[in-house]
Amino acid sequence: MILIEQAYELVMRTAYTLDKEQVELNDSLNRILAQDVVSDIEMPPFNKSAMDGYACRREDINNELEVLEVIAAGNAPTKEIDKNQCSKIMTGAEVPIGADCVIMVEHTEEIDNNKIQVIKGNPNSNISLKAEDVKIKDVVLKEGTKIGAQHIAIMASVGCVKPTVVKKPKVGIITTGNEIVEPNNKPALAQIRNSNAYQLIAQINNMGAIPKYYGIARDDKEETRKIIETSLKENDVTLLTGGVSMGDFDYVRDIFDEIGINILFNSLAVKPGKPTTFGVYENKRCFGLPGNPVSSFIQFELLTKPLLYSMMGFDFKPLSIKLPMATDYNRKNTKRKSFIPILITDEGEVMPVEYHGSAHIHSLSEAQGIISISIGCSTLKKGEIVDVRQI
Repeated sequence: MILIEQAYELVMRTAYTLDKEQVELNDSLNRILAQDVVSDIEMPPFNKSAMDGYACRREDINNELEVLEVIAAGNAPTKEIDKNQCSKIMTGAEVPIGADCVIMVEHTEEIDNNKIQVIKGNPNSNISLKAEDVKIKDVVLKEGTKIGAQHIAIMASVGCVKPTVVKKPKVGIITTGNEIVEPNNKPALAQIRNSNAYQLIAQINNMGAIPKYYGIARDDKEETRKIIETSLKENDVTLLTGGVSMGDFDYVRDIFDEIGINILFNSLAVKPGKPTTFGVYENKRCFGLPGNPVSSFIQFELLTKPLLYSMMGFDFKPLSIKLPMATDYNRKNTKRKSFIPILITDEGEVMPVEYHGSAHIHSLSEAQGIISISIGCSTLKKGEIVDVRQI
């Protein structure tokens, strides 16, 4: 039995980055950039008006100004600004030569059809200067960036219509156990519905990898072995749920040995998730996750997700915030590190949710995060600051 921190290090040491591919811009959301994105233009490409107003010389703002022309966005100015002159200009339009400020429309009044008077001086230039945001060949997005909506806007602005990204990991999912039935079936006596597979599919989809579900492997060693071998051939990572404990029909660890999967650990000093198993087979990675749904959910978050992100070229750092406990939390068994589902109160405090153990999947329905309590520690006191890992 090893510490969860040791398990994390062992898992991450096996990480490697998958190959690159180009994708269409609209298909790049949540993908990981495999190379820097470089600008092919300056931004702004010219001195640009930041608002609707009048472009003029600052030294003339106390005088009557002759209006030379109206400059719409998308049209270049045709006249230069000289003494006591101005041009009416729209937001985003190019500022004419000679002007060094734009006076807001509401700070002027018309004297006649072609003259204005500034009624309120403006200390700001209201001009976005050419290339003040981006210069040609500037790196606007770095390799390893997880692409969000804002990054798509940036790529569009610099003409990167086919970004180079890391390929998505393929993840095989296998549920084990005679007692498991699919969700469309009503369980008979001693049966339970398969929640683990669909939970894992959702977790994998949510982070941008590709799940492939192989169904339920019954408690038959040869059948289970064949499904595992198929998944190993077709995927980068294989996830099994159930079959990793010490029961008479828990075959997964024996099958891993027989196939030649090098098991790096098979027991964690953690709750939930003690029987979690991890192994390496050539360039493939295999997790044997516990059958209880809270265990599989949390161990995916702690160990599988960081590995998959690393294979995608992303340095995953889960969002963690420090908050005070809203109440005391006590436990009796302190031999393993515990992870506890929590919610955050309106007062910004941490409240453990009602939690009956690793089979209590409904405890996660309102949970906003998890906290941990270390080995040897039996109590978290009200007001004590804890790290909340959001899920």
